[in-house]
Parts: sequence; C-alpha cells; structure tokens
Amino acid sequence: MNDGRFGRFGGRYVPETLMVALDELATAWRTLRHDPEFLAELRDHQRKFVGRPTPLYEAQRLSEYHGGATIHFKREDLCHTGAHKLNNALGQVILAVRMGKRRIIAETGAGQHGVATATVCARFGLACVVYMGVEDMRRQEVNVRRMRMLGAEVRAVESGTATLKDATSEAIRDWVTHVRDTHYVIGSAVGPAPYPEMVRDLQRVIGDEAREQYLSEFGTLPDVVMACVGGGSNSIGMFTAFRDDPGVELVGVEAGGRGLVSGEHAAGAAGGTPGVLHGSYSLLLQDAAGQIRRTHSVAAGLDYPGVGPEHAMLSDTGRASYLPVEDTDALAAFRLCTSSEGIIPALETSHVLHHAGVRARALGRGGRVLVCLSGRGDKDLHTVAETEVPADESAAVPGGA
Repeated sequence: MNDGRFGRFGGRYVPETLMVALDELATAWRTLRHDPEFLAELRDHQRKFVGRPTPLYEAQRLSEYHGGATIHFKREDLCHTGAHKLNNALGQVILAVRMGKRRIIAETGAGQHGVATATVCARFGLACVVYMGVEDMRRQEVNVRRMRMLGAEVRAVESGTATLKDATSEAIRDWVTHVRDTHYVIGSAVGPAPYPEMVRDLQRVIGDEAREQYLSEFGTLPDVVMACVGGGSNSIGMFTAFRDDPGVELVGVEAGGRGLVSGEHAAGAAGGTPGVLHGSYSLLLQDAAGQIRRTHSVAAGLDYPGVGPEHAMLSDTGRASYLPVEDTDALAAFRLCTSSEGIIPALETSHVLHHAGVRARALGRGGRVLVCLSGRGDKDLHTVAETEVPADESAAVPGGA
C-alpha cells in the first residue's frame, strides 16, 4: 500500500471538506498503530471486553458429512456482541477518543457493526448515531432494538434500495457536516484512505491468531483459507496473515443472490468493474454509464455493490479468488451447520460454509480448510423463518439432524 492505494485501487475521491479530516486521521493512525501505550490499551480491551483470543474449532460432524478435508472454524461469533465487527469498532473508538472526538457515527447493514459501535460508545460514554436502511431495519429488527438499548440513535435511510450502500452515503453526508467533532467509524475495509488500511490492521488480529493457533496445534498451515466478502473486513483481516504463505489458497465468498446471470446479486469482485464509490476506486457493480446497480442478497451484511480496494488488488493479481454463492445454497448451509455442529452461523458466513463443503470434498481426506466464522446467526432467524429451505441436507447429517 502506498499513499492509500493498493495497486491501481484505493485512493481518496471525496469532497474537499473531508481532506483535512482524512489527513488528521491518517496521521493519528500511522502514529498510534506503533504506539506501545495505545497498543497495550487496545490489547487489554480485546482480552477483557471482546473476549480474545477466539478459539480455533474443528467442525467434526460437518467434515464427516462432506467426507473430505477437515474443516476448522475461527470462532469470531464468540466475540462480545457476536461478530468480528467489535475488533474494528473498538480500535477506531479508542483512536477517536485520543483525537478528542466525542461524537461517533456509523453505517450498518446486518446491524452487527452498528451494535458493535453502539456497544463501544456505551463503554466509553460517547454519543452515537447509526445510519441503517429501512429494508435492513426490517430484516434485522433485533439488532435495531439492541442498538437503541445501548443508547445509540438509529436513523432510518429510505433512499435507493434502503440497504447498506444508502446508509453509507447518508453517514458520509453527516460526516461532511459535522467533521470537526465527529469520527465516522466505517465498518468495512472500504472508503477513502486511510480507512481500508486501518480497518485491515484492526481486523488482522483474526488471521494472526488463527495462523498461530493452526501452527501450534498442527505444525502446518491450512490448504485453503476462506471468508465471506461484502466490503470485506473479516476476510482481509484473515487473508493478511496468510498472504505471504504461497502454499495457502485464499478464497473470498460473495453474495451470488439469485445468480450472476439474473443480475440480482451483490458479487462486487466476481461480477464488478473498476469505478468509484464512497470515496474509493475499486471493483463495483455498475452499468455502462457508471451508475451503481441495485443489489440483492439474503444476507444484509453482504448486500453491498462493491468490495474494498485491497480485495480488488488481490483479485487483480490473482493472489485471492472470489466466488459467488447463491441464497439457496447459503440457506441450506445455514441449516446444515446449525443441525450438525450446534452452531448457528450468520447468513453472511453461511455463504462460505457452502463453498467450504465443496472444497472439502474436492481436497479429500488429509486436506485442511480454515473458515472465518465471522458472526452468529441469531439475528437472521426472522429471515430464515420467512424462507423456504430444502430439508434434504439437514436430514442427511450423520447421526440424524
């Protein structure tokens, strides 16, 4: 990364009013990321408040079901608030406090980033406003209630598709207006520099822990490391630790929605082209005129029409591959994991679990697949209950489902 760019991607494409704030943020982050006192405070909160390190878990019955490689989960669902999002929110809020910012804003899709930000703001006594599309508020009603209980103001966004893209746009408008006293906690590895770099650094704890745990337990590294990709924060955190290991394949799994051919999906890397959105140059879903296309995913957290610029670079260079998984396959994987492992995964993660089964069968016995289990699926029960799901996979689980 150089000057906020990852290869030809990244950079800053923002109004002039934000340039000073971004310069201030970049200077603060690049100083504090090496500051022993800041790092000690962050690690203390990671241990006592987040619950790190999260465990590495062998999904034994799921592995047996697929009859191939062994599948392991990095259990980010066991973080406080139920997802990896707290890693980033915690670091950014501590940074904001040190910068003298007392008002925090955020955007959220599945609600997990909003809950994480509201949680940390409650912990530090800061004002918190979370922007959320009304469609996502409908799908993630429980998380809306959680944010409000934590003291955050949830502002409904009705423009566009009323999902994550539109919530992000409204948060940026707020930041432009209140930039002097407000820090914008972007929830994914997207946006203008230095956000993609900063979010990656704060989420890298996932991959660093997983790599150390894998080597300590098995004396080797996995064949494949997988994670879901909306904007791509959990995946870039996971991939970064393994990027210099040439024997480890990196796979990002995107929301294939109703299929790439249908056009109703949110696979920004697999189906996108280069363009500018939310202050950064990356791979996006857009039409020939450069207008952002409508997206669809059963998983609110993946319903974003692009990927972070570092993912675009990894796709460009071939270091990582990005594959779409459709709604129906993700829902079947959700049910299979729940009934076979006693773990209710987020619908975002369920996209990865489908492809993990495919790769485990292809690798065969002796292979090793590592999945970032990015969050828990309690928030998705309403969505799953509304959806007809094939029952044959769960019925076929060894020992009964």
